[in-house]
Amino acid sequence: MKTQTNGHTELFTIGHSNHEWPEFVALLHQHSITAIADVRSSPYSKFNPQYNQNVLVQTLNDEGVQYVFMGRELGARRHESECYVGRQASYEKIAQSPLFMDGVERLLKGAKEHRIALMCSEKDPITCHRMVLVCKAIRTFGLQITHVLDDGRLETNAEAEQRLLAASGLPETDLFRSRDELIAEAYQKQAERIAWVEPEESSMDRLARLG
Repeated sequence: MKTQTNGHTELFTIGHSNHEWPEFVALLHQHSITAIADVRSSPYSKFNPQYNQNVLVQTLNDEGVQYVFMGRELGARRHESECYVGRQASYEKIAQSPLFMDGVERLLKGAKEHRIALMCSEKDPITCHRMVLVCKAIRTFGLQITHVLDDGRLETNAEAEQRLLAASGLPETDLFRSRDELIAEAYQKQAERIAWVEPEESSMDRLARLG
């Protein structure tokens, strides 16, 4: 991956959660977001249809916000079998996959021209792959990563990592490990907790597949 950024490039993340549409749009305008990168693997919401991809393309455009679907590149549910350990998706393997790395490079380039927010469905970034997978992979590229919280407050990625460390039950300091090592373990623990697990194939599905 060749793309590099300067220290002033910003990237935001946001979860649509169960916000009514006017509330969500207000959050985008409040923080001058000009583009949404949808990193949901499936860009649809059963309970919040206002966030279905076919709706978002038009409604965001009406608000002067561009929309791009990046779930294929940066989503947490993968089609590549090599991104799984058993039936569970491996964030480490996903981050090393060519498609994911292509998505990161595309995102870094876009962040030079737009105020992009990675959008997923989860309210809290520390329980969502947009932080635990995507932001972890790009935080070394010099971007200023900021999470737009449910109430409109901003949280830096470093502040979110502090919460992640506490949520993982790890100490803030350790005699034998650096803080970076503790943060890395917190990411790993959370990845194992939230990563997608493929459902077991039922007997009926197996018979249908085998014809």
